[in-house]
Amino acid sequence: MARRTAILNNKGGVGKTSVAMRLAEALARKGRRVLYVEGDAQGNATRRFGVRWCEGMQGTNEAVKADQVGIVRQSIHRIGWPEDYADRIRLVPAWLELDDRIMEAGIPGSHLRLVKGLQGADDDFDETILDCPPSLSHLTQLALAASHQAIAVTEAEQDSIRGARRVLEFIAQKSYALHNEDLKVTGVVMTRMDATRAVDRAQLASAREIFGDLMWDPVIPRINVYKEIDTNGQPITKATGEKAGTARASFELLAETFEKRSLTV
Repeated sequence: MARRTAILNNKGGVGKTSVAMRLAEALARKGRRVLYVEGDAQGNATRRFGVRWCEGMQGTNEAVKADQVGIVRQSIHRIGWPEDYADRIRLVPAWLELDDRIMEAGIPGSHLRLVKGLQGADDDFDETILDCPPSLSHLTQLALAASHQAIAVTEAEQDSIRGARRVLEFIAQKSYALHNEDLKVTGVVMTRMDATRAVDRAQLASAREIFGDLMWDPVIPRINVYKEIDTNGQPITKATGEKAGTARASFELLAETFEKRSLTV
């Protein structure tokens, strides 16, 4: 079984998907085999990985709906990037139809459908990254029930930090209800940090005070490179400009932190 990591924040627009994707990419560059499960019906990671929907294509929605052991195997796809290391990344894609699964939240045991679907399906991977939607509702609970650990992503901004704090509180209080009492938050990642702004520095200091040892380094800087490659659906190796090296190095360091600070499975 792969080590399963849910990446989330209760607030949207904090750069969660960008962090999840670039972490998966950095791990693949280090030789790790990564399964990326898109749990957000916006499908941003699916597009950025270069995967397009076609008739009959299966993804997270179909796997959860089927409610069968190992069914995720049928939803695993190659990504569209041409880089050699991209062959070590596989994607379970999602589209707007994934939101249809929210109506199943009241069905007993429905939060365990992704657990069941992943059983045996990620045995050939080292890491499974579960990209959650910006909420703590049913789709996120599917991912949390299936995960060994969680990483909260936040910006240097008060509402984002509050969203990350809510993640910690939710997991501490509700993991038993997800039948996953061993679930731990192992890290908080600060992204879009502008060290030249006093307000950002103050928010970073506040986050370090709130989260303590859970705060990971490095802090991901606010640079246009990330927005450009996300918009264009490109790997980080395609980044250009004077900040391209910084962009790559930040996630290489984050991948090292991930390997040092993650739970052992």
